Parts: sequence; structure tokens; C-alpha cells
Amino acid sequence: MFRLLILAVGIALAAPALSQTQVPQSQSQISLGFAPLVKQAAPAVVNIYAKIVRQGYDSPFSNDPFFRDFFRGFGTPQPRVQNSLGSGVILSDDGIVVSNYHVVGQATDIRVVTNDRKEYTARVILGDQGADLAILQLEEVKDLPYLRLRNSDHVEVGELVLAIGNPFGVGQTVSSGIVSGLARTGAGGGQGRGYFIQTDAPINPGNSGGALIDVNGDLIGINTRIVSRSGGSNGIGFAIPANLVAEFVHQARAGNERFELPWAGMAGQPVDSDLAASMGLDLPEGIVISDLHADSPFLKAGFAVGDVITEVDGLPVNTAPEMIFRMTVAGLGNTAQVTRATPDGSEQVAVPMIAPPDTPKAERLTLDDKTVLPGLSVARVNPAVIAQVGLPLSTEGVVVIDPGAYGARAGFQPGDVLLTINKTEIDRTGDVRKALTKPGRWVQVDLMRRGGRMSMRFRL
Repeated sequence: MFRLLILAVGIALAAPALSQTQVPQSQSQISLGFAPLVKQAAPAVVNIYAKIVRQGYDSPFSNDPFFRDFFRGFGTPQPRVQNSLGSGVILSDDGIVVSNYHVVGQATDIRVVTNDRKEYTARVILGDQGADLAILQLEEVKDLPYLRLRNSDHVEVGELVLAIGNPFGVGQTVSSGIVSGLARTGAGGGQGRGYFIQTDAPINPGNSGGALIDVNGDLIGINTRIVSRSGGSNGIGFAIPANLVAEFVHQARAGNERFELPWAGMAGQPVDSDLAASMGLDLPEGIVISDLHADSPFLKAGFAVGDVITEVDGLPVNTAPEMIFRMTVAGLGNTAQVTRATPDGSEQVAVPMIAPPDTPKAERLTLDDKTVLPGLSVARVNPAVIAQVGLPLSTEGVVVIDPGAYGARAGFQPGDVLLTINKTEIDRTGDVRKALTKPGRWVQVDLMRRGGRMSMRFRL
């Protein structure tokens, strides 16, 4: 296949022994190219036009670096309409489409235009900002062309690929390249979950959500971001692997309202060369466990602090994002085979992939107008809350989920663990409501933020 593709552009590499060039021998070799592959795949790649309405404040100080923080939230909120342009890929004949969350995640109006210029309305049925993926459902469609998902774990560096999308809104565009790298964790910034496929196929603004396909026309990834100083393609682009897309589609069809990740209940760090030497390991590979929650499935499966995990389902894990990715594609409700390093080699341990337990009850509470901070949302810390907010495993007490408009002005942030309010200890969410109902002229709050203790005092 690779030899034929080279012939398509009129160049052939001779065998080393012959040390001579060859020219195409027939009209079919001269005309051979990517055209048949594009004709097969392009109808399943769509253009997406999304409208997002945001509430903003018009302030004369919005561009002033000093005064804008003092007048944040000043004035009457005005709705602002933002238009988003991107791409998407049809994954089923009944209108399941995948795109990036940053393209459609908060849209109020979504229009999808197919390659033959047909236009459909769509709605988001599942999205996740951290993974930057969203699943759409087209309305009143049937028998649509779609792309098959390939097992992205079988993708290899050097494979030929095509990127199909709508860069800069000029219309559907195809670019070619190769797979430049795999397992690019956190590549290009953002919060992409797991790791990315890297490609040198040109990707530009508007390509987001488009297809990265192999030479068989199968989808191996969703184009999501680039590394660039100018904003244009420099040959370093990243795609979300198809295996993560498959799990999103599975959960969307199951009716999930939000994407659920398996919970490890574990903290760890990569094994570097110094750590490997101190632990008697031959190579610096894997993740060493530094903490385990009492409800962790890894703890219940027999793992302990200090153990080194090297593989999940036979594939290497060397960073926390890789670990999260491997657990995610293993799928909730399934069992993953986790490889633990031992003095004699390694062993495999079966670990169930579970959602974070919502026990004890989170007692989620949003304060009403009878309190001084209406809209402040708090919850009692449990594994589900720890996973949602990103708290340390040892966290206990009551945490701020959403400060609300008044709470944000007072200085609260999501993830703040409330210790005392006006010297009253906060153990349950009801304590917050009681303390903020007619508290007096001043409110003093002691809290933990990102591991450090701090106090806030504000006047009502």
C-alpha cells in the first residue's frame, strides 16, 4: 500500500540493489491517489455551526488591568451571542455525531451541514469539558453515511493518515500526513483526558471535531488542538483516540446525563530513574502508589502504598493521565487486568472499574434567599465529591461546589473546604445554612484552599 501511494505522486524508490529510479508503468498507477478514500470518508464528516449565549457585563473598566477586578460584575448583565465554527463526524446511520466540547458544549443552537449541503438541527446528548468531547444527536434522520471506529490501541507511529474538517470556514478540506507520535499526555495544553495521537497532517482552526482517518477509511481520532505560536498549523496536531470516543458513544446510548469515569481512589507519581534505583527496579517505568482511599477498588483488590503499577490491560502506563485513560476505555462495570511490579517480575491483578461511591450522602445544598449568600452550593465530602471537585483523598468536611454570584464576590472558590463560619465548626451542609442565616454585620470564614489554611472576612 505504501509503495502504491508513493507511485501516486509519480515517484518510486528502487530496491537498494538496483539503485535506480522507476516511473509509473500504467495509467492506473499515475492516477492512483487518496481520491477513492476521500470519496468514501468525506460524506461522514460534517460542518457544525453553534450559537452560544453568555451573560456579560458592560463596564468602562473592562480593559483596564487595575480597575477591572474592582468593578467585576458591575452594571446590568447583557446577553452576548458567540458563534462557534467546527467540524464533526457521523458515527451511525441514525445520526450520532461526535465533536469537540469546546465547539458545541454550551451551545443553545446547533446546525449541522453535511457534505451534500443538507442541514440538520442537533442537540448535545452527552458532553465532558475535561475530555473535550461531545456527542450530538441529529433530528429526524436515517440512513446516513458514517465512519467506523478503529481500535486506536493498534495505531502505530508512521501510519499514513488524512485529516478532514472545515478549517477557517472555507469548506471541507482534506490534508495528509502520518502518525507522528502516541501517548502524548496533556499535549498542547487544555485538560484533554488520557493521551493524544500526534500527527503532522495540517490542522487549523475549524478542524476541531473533524476526522483523523487511516488508509482504510476508519476513524482513529478526533482532531482537537495544535501547538502553534502563530495560530496556524506547524505540523504538530493532536487527536483524541477513537477508543475514548467509543466509550462516550456507549454512555450516550445508555442515557447517561454526564460522562462517568471509573474511580481509582488512588494517588501516585511516575517512577523516575532515581526512584527506580531506590526501589530496585531495572527500568524507570510505571506509577508508584502514594495514597489509597479506604473505599478504593485498588485497595480492596490487594494493592498497597508503595506498589508500582506498570500496565493496565496489557498496555503501559507511565503517567496519571495514561492511567485515567486506560481505566476509562476499560469501561465502567468491567474489570481491568492491572500489572503490578514484584521483586520476581510482575503479576496481574483484576480490579473492578467502579464509579466513585456517593457514600456517605453528600447532602448537596444550595442556599436560598433567606441566607446572606444565596446561590452558594456546598456538599459533604465523599468519594463522588472528591472526584467531582478534584480534592485530595484525605479531605473531609464540607466543600464549596459552586460559589454563586454573591459567594464569588465574597471570595469563595469551588473546592474551598469550609472549617468554621463565625467560629462555628462546619461538619454538615446544614451548618452552613444555619451560620449564614442572619449572622450579624460581619462574616468570618476559616477554610482550606489548595492545601493551605486561610481566613476571609467580609461585611454584609
